[in-house]
Amino acid sequence: MSESKTITAFYAQDHDRLDELFKTFQQLKRSDFPKAKEAFKEFEFGLQRHIVWEEDLLFPLWEKETGITEGGATSVMRSEHRQIEQQLEAIHRKAEEQNPESDQEEQALLNLLGSHNMKEERVLYPGIDRVTSPTERDTVFQNMKNISLPPPPLCRIAVPQ
Repeated sequence: MSESKTITAFYAQDHDRLDELFKTFQQLKRSDFPKAKEAFKEFEFGLQRHIVWEEDLLFPLWEKETGITEGGATSVMRSEHRQIEQQLEAIHRKAEEQNPESDQEEQALLNLLGSHNMKEERVLYPGIDRVTSPTERDTVFQNMKNISLPPPPLCRIAVPQ
């Protein structure tokens, strides 16, 4: 990654990529379940990976650079991550049952993600860019490639034959 790459630009782009995968799932879940399932699996894994990157790399860096830990922005973000994961699991359970009636759960997730992503993109990521050097950001991007991630979820979502 180039030294000019910012945390803000990279992570906002990943938010957009994940949003598109989720939209694809929503658009196809009633008409083409196999394709919807693949979009959801990619979204689910990508969102989980994004959270790991933030919690294992970005948040500790922010906390080290600012000295703000308990009760700060990263505490709020971690709490919201747990809520996001709960909604993600609720949608996964519906998809697992091949039940496309997950609109309420999807809206709850989108509401959480909208607010969460806005805070990250407007406050946290720019703050991290301000308190870190290009070299430190390059280290984050390199560590993202090397971090041990959980394996993709075993998709228990059956595809109709």
